[in-house]
Amino acid sequence: MKNANEFAEVLLTYLIKRKIATIEEVKTTLRTQSRMTAFRRLSELGYVSSCSHSGKYYSLKRIARYNKYGFWQYDSVLFSKHGTLKNALEVLVSSSSKGYTASELNVIIGCKADDVLFELMNSMAVKRKKISGVYVYFSREPNSGRRQELARNDSIQYRDSSSMHSKISVNELKAALIIFLSTLNEKQRRLYAGIESLKEGHGGDRKIAGLLDIDQRTVAKGRRELLSGEVDVDTNRKKGGGRKQIKKKFQM
Repeated sequence: MKNANEFAEVLLTYLIKRKIATIEEVKTTLRTQSRMTAFRRLSELGYVSSCSHSGKYYSLKRIARYNKYGFWQYDSVLFSKHGTLKNALEVLVSSSSKGYTASELNVIIGCKADDVLFELMNSMAVKRKKISGVYVYFSREPNSGRRQELARNDSIQYRDSSSMHSKISVNELKAALIIFLSTLNEKQRRLYAGIESLKEGHGGDRKIAGLLDIDQRTVAKGRRELLSGEVDVDTNRKKGGGRKQIKKKFQM
């Protein structure tokens, strides 16, 4: 009669060859009808259970080969180093740089994530927001969620601007901007140039000044006004600015 170590060796050999197994297959390999015995031998070897197929498949930690998202898929069976699919998706969404849409998560895990995301929403483990007509799932933690949302918006703007620039020449874009600027007053032109400079980052003043054919100091002034928050939204000039009012003198 085989001892416990010999049965563990038999099960190890079986799993190394087959990679995954149901509990019934484990019982058959161990020649036992006891689920407790099967789980005891799996525990001794260090097992993991699937996060798909209702968790009915088992493998070993030494066999699993997780990808950068923490998932390992064998045939159609999915495993996660975070245990259940619910836990795995919560970690994935919370630790992401710009959140995930349901379709993006479907690609990562190779199956539908919608039902699990609905559970996470109901338990308030994650939050979601509609961006450009699509729901995006973000971390529930306020600071992390806000950073993810800003990064998501930036990536959308970048794709949109890249697509536009591929179809419109630089000269056409410049001509359109100059026409647009001609509809603005002095302060509006300065502030528009300032916000475009802020979006460009380092060297933005010089780049925007060249693009809009305006003085670089004007761009810098608009940028500083926006950053300081000292912008008079009711008037185009500060009080006292502009030409002095002419008063008529009357002789008595």
